[in-house]
Amino acid sequence: MTQQSQSPQVPQAETQLVGVRNFRDLGGLPAADGRRVRPGVLFRSGHLAHATEADAAFLDGLGLHTVFDFRNAADIKLEGPDVTLSGVRNVNLPLSDPADGAGFWTMVREGDLDTLRKLLAEGRAEKRMIGSYRGIITTRIVEHGRILSDMAEDSSPVLMHCSAGKDRAGLSIAVTLLALGVEREAIEADYLASAAAHRRYKIWRKGDPGDGSDPMSPEVMALLLPLFDARAEYLAAAFATIEETWGGTDRYLAEGLGLTSERRERLRERLLTA
Repeated sequence: MTQQSQSPQVPQAETQLVGVRNFRDLGGLPAADGRRVRPGVLFRSGHLAHATEADAAFLDGLGLHTVFDFRNAADIKLEGPDVTLSGVRNVNLPLSDPADGAGFWTMVREGDLDTLRKLLAEGRAEKRMIGSYRGIITTRIVEHGRILSDMAEDSSPVLMHCSAGKDRAGLSIAVTLLALGVEREAIEADYLASAAAHRRYKIWRKGDPGDGSDPMSPEVMALLLPLFDARAEYLAAAFATIEETWGGTDRYLAEGLGLTSERRERLRERLLTA
């Protein structure tokens, strides 16, 4: 695919987009071999459906080759399709929603307090998230293998996003960074950045202001928090699953994701810099 002719913009600091949440450039993260992720080649964000004209102009200026959209059909129906960007290959690659699908989200958005308590109270929300992170690692090896292979060949600069840019995109970014040899502490630090209040997905709940109820009462907010938070234990569960299932990162990448040593080196050459 032909890239845009202008030089890509490389954000020098966190970019405050209006209609796109949780956007950032992964450039600068340190790899174990002394190199760093090259600025301007690997980005992450929440969905692009609500991007303003100014947001779209900024994203156009990045010279993106590929946008990986990990949302499913229910997400896209709710939020809308991504804004159109010039000369960009858009790849919809649905991954498992950590909150387990549209039916669950309907209950989150419309269910009464008793329903939410049954779904999420007493640690059930955290267990759901941890179980989903483990499941994505073991069941989405084809998708994660494709992402890495595409980037090793010719798919960068790349932007990965889901709805919030935290879970499905977060794990896909984490897997990519593992393949690049980025230290786990740095991967975790980037992942936890999604917990910042200004980066979080905006949840809404149905409620009639005239009925005396508060759809986002403190108790409701506390019940929902584990779903919208980025927590170290979630990512740790994913890493533990790699160790338990494959015995380590190298076997996971090679045997699980089918990433050959040659492609892994090409990936590093494309995305890392001295």
